[in-house]
Amino acid sequence: MLALLPKYTHIVKPRLKHTYLTFDDGGNLIIKSPKVSQHYIEKLLLKKSEWINRSREKILQKKGKLSDFSENAALYFLGQPYPLKLIEHSKKRTRLLFEEETFLLYYHHYNETLFQKHIDSFYKEEAKQYLPPLVRQWAGQMDLLPEDIRFRKTKRQWGSCSGKNVLSFNTMLMKLPLSVIQYIIVHELAHIKHKHHQKSFWKLVEEHLPDYRQRVAELHTYTT
Repeated sequence: MLALLPKYTHIVKPRLKHTYLTFDDGGNLIIKSPKVSQHYIEKLLLKKSEWINRSREKILQKKGKLSDFSENAALYFLGQPYPLKLIEHSKKRTRLLFEEETFLLYYHHYNETLFQKHIDSFYKEEAKQYLPPLVRQWAGQMDLLPEDIRFRKTKRQWGSCSGKNVLSFNTMLMKLPLSVIQYIIVHELAHIKHKHHQKSFWKLVEEHLPDYRQRVAELHTYTT
């Protein structure tokens, strides 16, 4: 029986010494390697097939990932999935509303890039209203005051603390449950005192969130 090879994108980089298998945010397999034969690639894919399938499934199962705008599409908000309904209307303006536990996206021309911009804007506006009071609350409790709070969408980080104690939060935090959002806030505030992840840092986090490990585990089930 012939094995079915997974679909992939092969990027040749002559300076590489080894072959690397990674995935993009959509669960698509990316192969980066020096110049190698097709036979080598196929042999590698067969050898790694179980790992590839397991890793892809793990990525696609992550909460908060909007894979398409089909009838079953949903958006996560504060840890809960809500249905996303696309409604075609005569007005040229595209609008995203959240009403009665449903996201309503009104559009004139079907444009997924534009739809995503409206979704990103929704999360950003919610983050700017929702997060600062939480930061102030935890900053007061921890006696650690940030110089400023900023918001932007990123692919890799939920939050960061600069050397000047400016906190930056990924606007996609608004997908997460409150308990996980609180963990990220405490984590970044702790970096005001400790610019590392050594024992003293985690001791400070645990002092304010004794169950932080469970919150981290929950965080890992979500995608940015």
